[in-house]
Amino acid sequence: MTSAVPPSAPPPAADPPPGSWHPGSWPPPPTPPGPAPRPQLRRSRTDKVIGGVAGGLADYTGVDALLWRVGAIALTLAGGSGIVIYVLLWLLMPAAPAGQPGDPAAAPQRPSGPRSPVPGVTVAALLIVLGLGVLVTQFTDLDVGARGFLGSALLVVGVGLVVGAVTGVGRGAKGGLITLGLLLSAALLAVATVQLPNGEVGDRTYRPTTAAAVQSQYEHGAGNLTLDLTEIDLADADGPVRTGVDAGVGDINVLVPFSADVQVSVDSGIGEVDLFGDVVDTGYFPGTGADWSDDDEPEIVLTITNGIGDVEVSRG
Repeated sequence: MTSAVPPSAPPPAADPPPGSWHPGSWPPPPTPPGPAPRPQLRRSRTDKVIGGVAGGLADYTGVDALLWRVGAIALTLAGGSGIVIYVLLWLLMPAAPAGQPGDPAAAPQRPSGPRSPVPGVTVAALLIVLGLGVLVTQFTDLDVGARGFLGSALLVVGVGLVVGAVTGVGRGAKGGLITLGLLLSAALLAVATVQLPNGEVGDRTYRPTTAAAVQSQYEHGAGNLTLDLTEIDLADADGPVRTGVDAGVGDINVLVPFSADVQVSVDSGIGEVDLFGDVVDTGYFPGTGADWSDDDEPEIVLTITNGIGDVEVSRG
């Protein structure tokens, strides 16, 4: 009787290659980390000066909050649109949830990866262009106007978007610039619709000394405007002195002589109107102390239009 040959043992399994995993083995390899989610666009509770809008934009785009604040100030000086954009964002952006100090889960998650220099360079170029526009307006006869400022800013942002799309490096190269471009487009559309005056930027004071020196219209883009008519000799005037103020953003203060009968009409968007101590926007206000005072014939006729800001007409 022959005995059966015992079956040979199976060959030892080869070691799995590094990085591979077979079902049944333990422990499974760790899952490679994915890209960190982009934080939601919210107003910051910690990095804020007024409402936390700039801090929220900085968390969302990776662009420093200081650059957003400087850009808002530049847009305000360029035609007043910075104030409108900031208020709209303040109303539309929800506030970030309140977190407990020291709680890692409450800290906002920032996108991973290298930061692209494109947004910072674009914002810097934007500020340079706006600054050059202000210098040109201040020291030359060329009037850039609000539409010129916003159009130039939108062109710079468009170039930055093209560069970011071509390079495709880092994070934050597109999202923040797209948001800024949309805001500039909305501001440019608003300026084109509202028809803000293409006047000067900054505080201005006009003090004519004769009736002939009074301009028929004073246009002002942004800033406070003072029109002092107290030095005019009304006795030499051939007829009523007619003048007007057309301003965009800023307070308007008009001073008239005590002896002048004044007819005033004000069209104001946002702001208070004070005509010789009365909260009205139109009326006839007689003067005192001269032969022509209170004769029902105005010596000065004022027409004032203002977008945002207070309007005051008084005697001095």
